[in-house]
Amino acid sequence: MPNEVAFDASVLEREFLADDFELINSDPNAKTDSGFSSDSYWKDVRRRFFANKGAVVSLVFITVIVFLALIGPHMNEYTYSSQSLTEKNFGPRIPVLENLGIFNGDEVLKTTTGEKIVNGYKDKNLTDVYYWFGSDTLGRDIWTRVWEGTRISLGIAVVSAIINMTIGMSFGLISGYFGGLTDSIMQRFTEINNGIPRLVIVTLLMLILKPGFATIVLALVITEWISMSRISRAEMLKLKEQEFVLASRTLGAGHATLIFREVLPNIIGQIITQLMFSIPTAIFTEAFLSFVGMGIPVPQCSLGSLISDAFNSFTTHPYQIVPPIIVLALLMLSFNMLADGLREAFDPKLKEA
Repeated sequence: MPNEVAFDASVLEREFLADDFELINSDPNAKTDSGFSSDSYWKDVRRRFFANKGAVVSLVFITVIVFLALIGPHMNEYTYSSQSLTEKNFGPRIPVLENLGIFNGDEVLKTTTGEKIVNGYKDKNLTDVYYWFGSDTLGRDIWTRVWEGTRISLGIAVVSAIINMTIGMSFGLISGYFGGLTDSIMQRFTEINNGIPRLVIVTLLMLILKPGFATIVLALVITEWISMSRISRAEMLKLKEQEFVLASRTLGAGHATLIFREVLPNIIGQIITQLMFSIPTAIFTEAFLSFVGMGIPVPQCSLGSLISDAFNSFTTHPYQIVPPIIVLALLMLSFNMLADGLREAFDPKLKEA
């Protein structure tokens, strides 16, 4: 036939020697294309996260603030509750920097006749006394109280966020998995709970329970788990009919195994992201409650109570309100930027959209 290729019979008689072929790995100059190397899921998430400069910077700020909240109250001889009425309303004074003409204890007071510079340290000849952030109206060290308040505010936010994550995640996964009447009843309960104003719940709790750390956490737990529940339920409805879940059910896996061992690991990214978003919400809620007088009782303090106390003397001593406001703003901004970075790291398609 015209298209038939002639067969060379000499190929069968050809003898192949040992050095006719050589493995590529034996060549020291040979390199494997790393562009097609396989990375694990978490390694890919970590790479995308650290490529986001805003998220990395926010993580650094959070780390520094947490570190100062842990050691800040122990960096001088003052405590958060110690008072010295003879040293009240002293301006910020920091060693070394005072020699540069800044943070030397000078405070500008506005009077009816003009501005007046006062320095409580010089007026009372206190050469070896330093209040790095100044002192408040009761002679308490603002530096120590700011970091003590940051510790309490962060503690309330983290504890309530973890509890909300556990309750909301379990509630949403169970509701979405069983569906039908179970899902309908659980969702009606969620709607009723969400319809009650948070301030009403907190006020009733304050009338029944003693104000404090546990009461604020309980108030946040009662209402703040709903958003986590909705995310978990939506992910369960999307994944419960996937092939890997059906395969596990066919092999005899029980309900708890399907919910917490098959579906849960596949939505851990969304849960971590929502957890990071819930922390600044809890910080702001605690600050609001403390600002209106329903938060941490004295002599303890939080960022909200510090802002509330300093607000009363804002017109005469504005430096007292600046540190807690800056720390609160940095915390909320950093946690929100960190949550955005985690969301893009876990699901890069969101950034493309």
